[in-house]
Amino acid sequence: MKKVTAIYPGSFDPPTNGHLDLIERGSKIFDELVVAILRNPDKDPLFSLGERRRMLEALTAEFHNVRVDTFDGLTVDYAAKMKASAVLRGIRALSDYEYELQMALMNRKLQP
Repeated sequence: MKKVTAIYPGSFDPPTNGHLDLIERGSKIFDELVVAILRNPDKDPLFSLGERRRMLEALTAEFHNVRVDTFDGLTVDYAAKMKASAVLRGIRALSDYEYELQMALMNRKLQP
């Protein structure tokens, strides 16, 4: 069976219990989960990229199939680089679903 890699992109500023819950669930679904911290020059983060990375590495240390990475640019390009076949996203409200659906459709056009 083919190994399934997923990415979980976000700013994680700061990492929350909700993030950790999704990471735990994702670690049970996918063979490999990459928690991908987006480097966004248009935002003024509360915590530095290095601080967020260290926090997430500490929070995910118990999950042996989870690793933390950083990226900039388009999520779809990063997913292709990582050979990920899935993107893990959290949904809090119907509006989140509608937004994520539009993003998924656009990503599919960019990387069919």
